[in-house]
Amino acid sequence: MKWLQSFRSRIVLGTFLWTLGLIPLLHLLFLALHRQMRLISAAGIKIFLIFSSLFILAGIWQFRAAILPFGRLRRQLSGLRDGSSTRIEGTYPTEVQPLVDDLNSLLEHRERIVRRALAKAGDLAHGLKTPLAVLSQEADRADAAGQQEMASTLSSQVERMRRQIEYHLAQARAATPGNVLSSRCSVLLSVEGLTRTLGRIYAGRGLAIVADIPSEHFVRGQREDLEEMLGNLLDNACKWATSKVRIQSVQEDRAIVITVDDDGPGIPSSIRDQVLRRGVRYDETAPGSGLGLAIVRDLAELYEGSIALENSPMGGLRASLRLPS
Repeated sequence: MKWLQSFRSRIVLGTFLWTLGLIPLLHLLFLALHRQMRLISAAGIKIFLIFSSLFILAGIWQFRAAILPFGRLRRQLSGLRDGSSTRIEGTYPTEVQPLVDDLNSLLEHRERIVRRALAKAGDLAHGLKTPLAVLSQEADRADAAGQQEMASTLSSQVERMRRQIEYHLAQARAATPGNVLSSRCSVLLSVEGLTRTLGRIYAGRGLAIVADIPSEHFVRGQREDLEEMLGNLLDNACKWATSKVRIQSVQEDRAIVITVDDDGPGIPSSIRDQVLRRGVRYDETAPGSGLGLAIVRDLAELYEGSIALENSPMGGLRASLRLPS
C-alpha cells in the first residue's frame, strides 16, 4: 500500500494499533481495581489478552518499520563517506525520498565534474611530457658541450616540473569518487616491486634494503597511490641512508602501520612538521623538489591515514605511514 511508504502514516497507524491494544488491558485493569473480574470468564480474559497483545505487537512493528529506513540511510551515508558506494540505494519514506533523489543527482553531477577535471589533468600531463623530454635532451647536450652550469639548471627545473605534475595528478586520482577506500591492495606486492627498482637505482652505493611485510597485510585504496606513498618514503630513505634501509608493517586495530627506517643523519625534531609541507626541503643542496613527503601526507589524509616522522632505532629517520586496512 503506497500510503504506508510515508513515515507519518506508519507512526499514526502504529499509534492507533498500540492504543487499540491498550484498551482491553485498561478495561481489565479497571475491573480488577473495582473487584469485578468475576463478570468475565477465564476464556474472556484470555481473548482480551490475546487481542491486546496482537494489536500492541502490530503497533510496535509499525513503529519499527517507520524507523528502519533511517538506519539504512545512515549506513548508506557512511558508505558514501568511506568510498564503498557512490550513491544511496533503496526506497525511503516519502518525506525523505525527494532528498535522497536530489543527493544522488548531486553525487552524479560531482562525479562527472571530477572525472572531466581528471581527464583534463591527464591530457595536460601528457601534453607536457614531450616538451619536458626535449628540455631534458637539451640539458644532456649542454652537459656534453661542457656547459655544466646550464645543464644542471635545466635538469633541476625539468625534474621540478615533473614532480609538480606527479603531485597534482596523484591528488586528482585519489580524490576521484569511488577511489578513496573503495578497494584493497597488498602491501607486500607494492614493496617488492619498489625495493627491486630502488635496489637497481642505488646499487652503486651498496645499500641494503630489507623488507619485512607479512603477506596478509592489505590496505584500503588504489595500488598506484600506495606505491606513490611508499616510493617517496623509500626513495627519501635511500638518499640519506649510510648503508641500510628497512621497511616493515604491523597491524594495529583496523589499520596497517608501515615504517621506513634508515641509518642516515636523520632530521631534527624541530623541523619535521615543516618538511611535510609542500615545497619545503631539509637540504637545499640535495636533489629533489620538496614535494615527496607532501605527496605522502596529502594522499595519506585522503585515505584517512597519517604520516609521522620520528627517530629511528637504526639512528636515522623513521617514517610511519598509517593506513586503514
